[in-house]
Amino acid sequence: MPESMETFDLVVIGSGAGGLSAAVTAAHRGLRVVVLEKTEVLGGTTAWSGGWIFAPRNAVARRAGINEEIDAPRRYLTAVTGNYARPEKIEAFLEAAPEMVSFFEENTALTFDGGLVIPDTYGHQPGAGTGGRSVIAQPYDARGLGEAVKLLRLPLPETTFKGMTIQSGADLKAFMTMTRDVKSFAHVTKRVTKHFRDLALHGRGMELRNGAALVGRLMRSALDKGVDLRVRQQITGLEREGDRVTGVRLADGSVILGTHGVVLATGGYGHDSQRRHDSFRRDDEHLSLAVPSATGDGLRLGEAVGGLVDLSVKSAAAQCPVSHVTWADGSTGVFPHIIDRGKPGLIGVMANGKRFCNEGLGYHDYVDALLEALPEGQPAKSWMICDHRFLRRFGLGIVRPAPVPYHGWIKRGYLKTGATPAELARACGIDPAGLEQTLAHWNEHARQGEDPEFHRGTTAYMRLQGDPEQKPNPNVAPIEAAPYYAVEVVPGSFGTFAGLSTDVHARVLDAEGHVIPGLYAAGTDAASVFGGFYPAGGINLGPALTFGFIAGRHAASEAAAA
Repeated sequence: MPESMETFDLVVIGSGAGGLSAAVTAAHRGLRVVVLEKTEVLGGTTAWSGGWIFAPRNAVARRAGINEEIDAPRRYLTAVTGNYARPEKIEAFLEAAPEMVSFFEENTALTFDGGLVIPDTYGHQPGAGTGGRSVIAQPYDARGLGEAVKLLRLPLPETTFKGMTIQSGADLKAFMTMTRDVKSFAHVTKRVTKHFRDLALHGRGMELRNGAALVGRLMRSALDKGVDLRVRQQITGLEREGDRVTGVRLADGSVILGTHGVVLATGGYGHDSQRRHDSFRRDDEHLSLAVPSATGDGLRLGEAVGGLVDLSVKSAAAQCPVSHVTWADGSTGVFPHIIDRGKPGLIGVMANGKRFCNEGLGYHDYVDALLEALPEGQPAKSWMICDHRFLRRFGLGIVRPAPVPYHGWIKRGYLKTGATPAELARACGIDPAGLEQTLAHWNEHARQGEDPEFHRGTTAYMRLQGDPEQKPNPNVAPIEAAPYYAVEVVPGSFGTFAGLSTDVHARVLDAEGHVIPGLYAAGTDAASVFGGFYPAGGINLGPALTFGFIAGRHAASEAAAA
């Protein structure tokens, strides 16, 4: 007999978007729910994310007059995923995603703003959307969490300004143009002043945006629904009666029963070295942006009761080019290159000095192209190259635009510089002649706004990443205002795409495709619904919230029928 035993209707393991979505949904439908998180804070990698949620045909878009039939996103996702398509899972996602958005808006503290002008990544594919298929949690005042704010994961220093999260869209634009626009300067001044006041009074920023706002609102919703939120919970295994999963065993010997199921939502395996080695294309230089606790716990728990880890995905990781950051105090971090790649006046090159991709396409595609283009035996890295005008206008990686100082990053070796392209190349270990030739070719065409090699700026998605003030092409500008700068970037990822095989109800399946009763998986513990592709921004959080919602709803319906 266990040392102690508690009973709930549903046990959720993990506190990111998938886990909290399942918990709130089930609790709203009357189930007694406990969320078990192994770290001392809640939110997982979701709390560090940009917060965008892919959810076609959502209510926010409909209120703005964007109405589309389900066939358009269905055709788009089918075209992008090709032979890796999972038609039943895609259909389940498309049916439930708008229901999920409406559920949270109508019944919880989670409300959304719409990505009304954010197009899908591959505009040339049939059914591609030009806006409205994504949402983001509205900013949230963390004071609304009361004492529970102490349980909310702090943001990453690499993706914030002194701990202040900046949201893509109008907020980011204001920060990028504050030295050139009075209204932007006023906006930034107000935000920075408020942020530093919050730091002094509360020890953290209290105006939550992006993924932090999503987690904050989900936490508030969970508390409102009576969900028991527990941290520092070490789970050693799942409890079963016959074939049915009935609860969890903890490291202290206690048992928590979930009479109507257990949801695995532990955040995937971004830091499981063995599983990464077995499934990632280049694990040797890969830097994960997942929280350190994402070590594959959910996959191991699922496998121990017969669950199948599905590796039949195009890519096992949700890829992004990243750079390794060393701070002044010697601490290190990882910076994701999401914003800078598509801006006019930047290119990515390999050690031979040559470009290898359309830098303005998706960040997942940048890594894919790099891994495809690398010569045999060459380290998996590239360099993003720009000039002084670009650096002060847009920044580069962790280096912020004017008026923030940048020389410290040169001293620490993060930012390489040279008075000429050849000097920059030698500082980076790039072939000087190759870089000179590449820049000469780029500049010749960039002065006319053209990129004949990779066609930057030819889709709505690319143009949105650019600078509308740059004419005639918002994604293309010459690189000729010395000095020149570069940052080394390597493959990285936001999370994992390989995961437990699940059905349309988020139930875990065994090797024969049979349901394991009482066991669900959501978020990155479940295999990618999109087969390891990245068709749009928000395709990690969109399925996480949606299949968490599906799992919570299904568990509640099973309980009602019992």
